[in-house]
Amino acid sequence: MSALDHPVVKTPNLDALAREGTLFARHFSNTSPCSPSRATLHTGLYQHNHRVAMNGTPLDRRHTNWALETRKLGYDPALIGYTDQTADPRNLKPGDPRLSTYEGILPGLTSIADTGMDHPGPWGDFLRARGYTLPEEERFIIWMRESGPDYEDGAPHPKPWIVKAEHNDTTWHVDQAIDHISEHHDLPWILHLSLLRPHPPWVASEPWNKLYDPEAMPKPTRRETAADEGRQHPWLAHELKHPIHVAPDNAKQLARMQAVYFGLMSEVDDNLGRLFAYLKLEGLWDDTLIVFTSDHGEQLGDHWMLGKTGYFDQSYAVPLIIRDPRKSADASRGKTIDAFTEHVDIMPTLLDFAGAEIPPQCDGRSLIPFVERGSAPTWRTEAHWEYDFRDVSFDGPEKDLGLTLHQCNLTVIRDENYKYVHVAALPPLLFDIKNDPGEFTNLANAANHKPTVLRYAQKLLSWRLAHEDQTLTHKMATDKGVIERASPRF
Repeated sequence: MSALDHPVVKTPNLDALAREGTLFARHFSNTSPCSPSRATLHTGLYQHNHRVAMNGTPLDRRHTNWALETRKLGYDPALIGYTDQTADPRNLKPGDPRLSTYEGILPGLTSIADTGMDHPGPWGDFLRARGYTLPEEERFIIWMRESGPDYEDGAPHPKPWIVKAEHNDTTWHVDQAIDHISEHHDLPWILHLSLLRPHPPWVASEPWNKLYDPEAMPKPTRRETAADEGRQHPWLAHELKHPIHVAPDNAKQLARMQAVYFGLMSEVDDNLGRLFAYLKLEGLWDDTLIVFTSDHGEQLGDHWMLGKTGYFDQSYAVPLIIRDPRKSADASRGKTIDAFTEHVDIMPTLLDFAGAEIPPQCDGRSLIPFVERGSAPTWRTEAHWEYDFRDVSFDGPEKDLGLTLHQCNLTVIRDENYKYVHVAALPPLLFDIKNDPGEFTNLANAANHKPTVLRYAQKLLSWRLAHEDQTLTHKMATDKGVIERASPRF
């Protein structure tokens, strides 16, 4: 975001939203990739509690979520886009179509325009009606670009997507959002607008494919070669063997990917600007809470990696802007919050604003105090995230690293000074964030940092102990019946 001084990307509409709301500069996703991170966003639970380990892991039906909780208040929460939550198979019959995809819909949501990576759905019908020929496997439409050479082959710009900007999924989803709001704004409404972009494949419609000059892209943060990078840790060396996760060594190809990725960001910003303008035109702007964030980040060549994976900040540091329309939030408009905030805080924030009770399962806390006063009485002093790299369909990580299926995971604690990474059954990592912001030097084995490793390992253990499943632990049966006493989680 340009509001956070990115050297290339321009996001004028989100910058304006930040000036009218509250910008959280140290907001982190608690896990990746899509399904696990969205499970955290929707349930307010850390990964070690919701246990969605990977795309396709079912979400346990015993967990409530923000959609189910707001339904209790009379809302009919709507979905435009996707939530990537696989249904719990234990109450479904074999062969149920919901068990053949990781792109299921979160319980409690009403699907208005459900689309995903694997199923274009109604957007595919929209394209066919406008003369597009979709491939036999419709999901490959998002990969199809115009013919001819690409930037790295001598073309002046990255090849554009065959789908015109006025027909692509970003524009279509925002159009659907405007249509839905226009039909429902006389009643209390909640809309989860989940845009795919920016997301691989990095393909953009004209003119967004050439908005940014590949020659002007910032150099990736990485060592000289992927092999040099992989020497940092066995897990990283393993990851960089995978053709999907290793970045190209062709500088022009990587620059093209960066330029398109940034172009997709600006296209999202432009379309959100249309949505914000509609809300203002219809008199809804000052009666609507807006929460803008992303499920995860992207390595985009840093540390020779592509995708959202591992322990580096690039995969987990994500934007968060909250615009609260109430007068009580006027004092914090335009402020930037430097406290560490996490995705587990989003569900409590939504429920707090709506006047709903926050379930004991939630691992986070409401951000409304920051929105109203710019601060909270007590708050965490670090960010936490987890990454589960198991693959139920493939035992490559286990064989390569000598692990069991349940040892394929890591946990991170990161504050202003250090980042400590604990990897099950593999060596830990420690980075001095202030002096080594690129996270190149692992200090875990340095004799003078052994006390630091111990301190952060203890902090990580204490965090886990304080955030085990708390669903019923605040209740107790007595001779007067069940009593309860809730407690803050940090």
